[in-house]
Amino acid sequence: MTADRRSLLFGALAAPAILHIPRAQAQEVTLRLHHFLPAVSNVHRHFLQPWAQKVGQESNGRLRVQIFPAMQLGGAPPQLYDQARDGVVDIIWTLPGNTPGRFPSIEVIELPFVAHKRASVNCRVVQQLFETRFREEFRETHILCAWAHDAGVIHARREVRRMEDLNGLKLRFPTRQAGEALRALGAAAIGMPIPQVPEALTQGVIDGAVVPWEVVPSLRLQEMVRNHTEIEGSPTFYTASFVLAMNRARYEALPADLKRVLDANSGQTAAAMAARVWDEQGPQVEEMVRRRGNAIFSLPDAERERWARTTQPVIDNWVNAVRERNVDGRALLEEARALIARYGQGVS
Repeated sequence: MTADRRSLLFGALAAPAILHIPRAQAQEVTLRLHHFLPAVSNVHRHFLQPWAQKVGQESNGRLRVQIFPAMQLGGAPPQLYDQARDGVVDIIWTLPGNTPGRFPSIEVIELPFVAHKRASVNCRVVQQLFETRFREEFRETHILCAWAHDAGVIHARREVRRMEDLNGLKLRFPTRQAGEALRALGAAAIGMPIPQVPEALTQGVIDGAVVPWEVVPSLRLQEMVRNHTEIEGSPTFYTASFVLAMNRARYEALPADLKRVLDANSGQTAAAMAARVWDEQGPQVEEMVRRRGNAIFSLPDAERERWARTTQPVIDNWVNAVRERNVDGRALLEEARALIARYGQGVS
């Protein structure tokens, strides 16, 4: 047999194996994402699902994110972060505020009258601060992105038009800083994960809740209370921060090309996708509530300034408290405010 014939024969025999090599090496990975809101929620439908689909498309279907809403995989919302840390699930969406005091630095955006009224600004600020300031506190997981929502709204069974209307009003709060601010204003602040709000309202445990417009329909809050008070302008009364956190070992074990896909859909890219949920869906929800006939109030500027002065001690107390944990709260607050001013220019 000539050398040429031997080469042709070898090539023909080897070809099928060579053709199969790329397929065999194209590892497929499924990641389980766990969160606390129902599948009808705006964040599930307008952020998490599109984000998962984008990751899948850009990986040619090799990286699949399977979403489990409403705590379907077990546990309670305050346990979500540890589920990601411990590898019970691969990715979680949660509020650092569900575990008060565990992540003190990110609370800077949650202080009263610090955050911008638009999520597009808050999301950029929180993600940037995560990259420069917060990363060490979240070292037990791999954070895909960090962000915060738009202006929060007071939803209550009675009208809230001025500070005195809050006296004794039992309001659910999402973060400990929002809770301290409500107490300073005279409310009876009660902390609980957001899925518990409907039952707590039904049983009279609370008279209302402080949440952004975006989440109202998933709780059917507009059917349970008829009064809604907006705190207009920037800085606004409060916001809550969020993280999309991944088990660190699971992330590091990904093939390099799939890791690049995930990285390309993390950080500011993912934070911008999240921001659109609040900034686009929030006004639609507000209009739906208005058409329903519910009362929507807005604080006058003078009353808003009164609230800001009254809650200033909450900021001072936070600065003193985080100092004991080696966090320069005053410098962090100044940096956050400077970033909000920068990114908020021209944002109405």
